[in-house]
Amino acid sequence: MSPGATPEPVRPTPAPARETPVGGWRAIFPPAQWLAAYQTKWLANDAIAGVTLAAYGIPVSLAYASLAGLPPQYGIYCYLVGGLFYALFGSSRQLAIGPTSAISMLVGVTVAGMAQGDPGRWASIAALTALCIAVMCVLAWLFRLSSLVNFISETILLGFKAGAALTIAMTQLPKLFGVQGGGHGFFESVAVLAGQLPDTNLAVLAFGLAALAVLLLGEKFLPGRPVALFVVVISILVLSMTPLGQLGFKIVGALPQGLPDFKLPDLRVQDVDGVIPLAFACLLLAYVESVSAARALAQARGYEIDPRQELLGLGAANLAAGFFQAYPVAGGLSQSSVNDKAGAKTPLALVFASVTIGLCLLYLTGLLYNLPNVVLAAIVLVAVKGLVNIGELRHLWRVSRFEFGVSMVAFAGVLLLGILKGVIVAVLVSMLLLIRRAAHPHVAFLGRIPGSQRVYSDIERNADNEAVPGTLLFRVEASLLYFNVEHVRDAVWQRIRVTPGPLSLVVCDLSTSPTVDLAGARILAKLHQELKAAGVRLRLVAAHAAARDILRAEGLEESIGYFGRRITLADVIDEFQSHTASSVAAG
Repeated sequence: MSPGATPEPVRPTPAPARETPVGGWRAIFPPAQWLAAYQTKWLANDAIAGVTLAAYGIPVSLAYASLAGLPPQYGIYCYLVGGLFYALFGSSRQLAIGPTSAISMLVGVTVAGMAQGDPGRWASIAALTALCIAVMCVLAWLFRLSSLVNFISETILLGFKAGAALTIAMTQLPKLFGVQGGGHGFFESVAVLAGQLPDTNLAVLAFGLAALAVLLLGEKFLPGRPVALFVVVISILVLSMTPLGQLGFKIVGALPQGLPDFKLPDLRVQDVDGVIPLAFACLLLAYVESVSAARALAQARGYEIDPRQELLGLGAANLAAGFFQAYPVAGGLSQSSVNDKAGAKTPLALVFASVTIGLCLLYLTGLLYNLPNVVLAAIVLVAVKGLVNIGELRHLWRVSRFEFGVSMVAFAGVLLLGILKGVIVAVLVSMLLLIRRAAHPHVAFLGRIPGSQRVYSDIERNADNEAVPGTLLFRVEASLLYFNVEHVRDAVWQRIRVTPGPLSLVVCDLSTSPTVDLAGARILAKLHQELKAAGVRLRLVAAHAAARDILRAEGLEESIGYFGRRITLADVIDEFQSHTASSVAAG
């Protein structure tokens, strides 16, 4: 810029335009949208991302299948068909679908009691659960229930995930030490493992710790790279080419070669007690995890997902899992991050991943024969580490001890009752928390802000606010509904009893009560009658339009006085003070 020249003004970067909503069949079949805008240069990105995702997913899926109590190939089948069918109906461009640690563990510990020791029945129940999830997803999509998942708070999930991580880790530690393990539940498993520690296979433990170290270092210095595949390859070579294989290592063994057959589960829903609660719990975990991951990736990439459409995507993925000898699948943040960092532009990356996995099943399964189980345990242990968010738990402790306590209830529920019942505990605690908050809304008692004449706020939060002599001003910071009206009435009367000096006027500010139901209108009418009998007048101000309609229908405007939109709290106070001053002057 030349001296003395006027600098050009800096213009803010405009926000990305919101995508125009589409309708009709294109709305429920996303490929019709993204394929039309597909650019040839993206093909290489999607291909590389797909191959990378397959390289990441194969060893992880083998490990997760062991959590589910199923043969290793079932985990690979999850990645093979889950991602392929999600690509047809999902709204996320980078979300990767496959088995997850929490769902695998949930399936494993729950189906164990249903299968009665029969491996065939175990696999059929797992596939049947996936089909039930698919049906639930379609029903939830039809009835627009995608928002219901928002009722499960992040606080609850924080504790649940931490408990699930410890429970899952406890199932893998015996493999790390080279012992049998056992026990029912977290604490019994800990006791059994402690008793077996003298029998530790030091060769297996050393091998597992080395695998853990490489995986952790790779996670830190090579994020998004298929480090687990490298560990798997090296471990197979070591056990195949050295005498280590003779030191008590348990291995994966032979995997069936070829693609999974299309097969209906041998069982029906009525044949298995408990499959519906299991499917519901899996759906809850799958949808929460999938939508959370999809939203995070979409926000980073500047587009939006459709939470309702994700139900169809998740349903299609689980439908395929149920028909092709797999078990429930979901979108996970770890595998989705691998897909995203590898350069995925569209769901076509999932198609490339499925093709790669399919080729491996056709031609490379024999190479996995000498894969040691301790390596799969190490992969699981590293994966579940991310479920424990210590930083967020510390933040919760600082911000709200109550919320931290709620999180710990979910945490304890998982450890004491298991993952399935832990999910149910988490849901119940979330519901009870919502009910508690709704049934006990904060009733703010108001005072004039110093230095102002017509502005009022909560005296409890602002101790220097000035009370208006002879009045009690309150504001219910929630809708007035049948389950909280008695709490509001009791709070008002409790305050009246401790208010010093004579009281002539009570004003209810309804500005923060968007809804007033019939019970709310009647409790205000009852409060008016009680105050009138005590020689105190009740006034209503700032009611919303819908609330005014029901209050007028109950006849409150005739008995209490005008409360339309033209009168404010300050107007009522000015009128009261003017009337009081006139009365004093006349007296």
